Amino acid sequence: MKFLFDFFPVILFFVAYKVFGIYTATLVAIAASLAQVGYLKLAKKKVEPMMWLGLAIIVVAGGATVAFKNEIFIKWKPTVLFTAMAAAIGIAQFWFKKNPVAFIFNNTITAPDPVWRKLSITWITFLLFIAILNIWFAYYTSTDTWVLFKTFGDMGLFFVFIVLQIFWLMPYLPEDGSTAAAPPTVADPNVNAQGKI
Repeated sequence: MKFLFDFFPVILFFVAYKVFGIYTATLVAIAASLAQVGYLKLAKKKVEPMMWLGLAIIVVAGGATVAFKNEIFIKWKPTVLFTAMAAAIGIAQFWFKKNPVAFIFNNTITAPDPVWRKLSITWITFLLFIAILNIWFAYYTSTDTWVLFKTFGDMGLFFVFIVLQIFWLMPYLPEDGSTAAAPPTVADPNVNAQGKI
C-alpha cells in the first residue's frame, strides 16, 4: 500500500497525460501531491523533508508550465529533485558526518563507516546520472517518450539500483534475521519524496 501511496501522483499524472495532455496532467499532479501531503497532515503522520521538497518543486515547476504554456518547466522537475537529493546526501555525509544511506535502509543494517561513505558516493553519482538522463529525454525526445521514461524508465532504474545496493550490503545483514532489513523506500525521487513527477 505504501508503494501505491508514494507513486499516487505519478500514476495519476501518466493517466491524465494519456487522456487530456500535458497541461491537465500537470494540474492533476499538483493536486495529487497536495492531497498526499494533506492526508498525511490530517492523519497526523510525519511528512518527510523530501516530500515537502517534491511538493514545492511540483507546485513551482507545474505552475510555471501551466501559466506559461511551456512544458519544459515540468520536464525539469525530476532533474531539480534528483540534484537536490544528491546534494542533500553529500552534505549529510561529508559535512555533517551522518549516514544518509543508512537512513534510507531504515537503519536496519550495521556496516562500517567506509562502506556507508562508498554507498553515499554511489547514490550521489546515480542521482546525478538520472538527473542528466532526464534532461536528455526532455530535450532530445518527444513528450510522449519523456513521460514514458519518467513514469517507468527511472522507476525501473531505481529498482535495479536498490536491488544492487541490497546485494552490496548482504554481508552486513544481521545473522539471526531478527532485524532483517526492510526494503528501502525512495521518495522517486519523482515521487514527492523520492518524489516522482
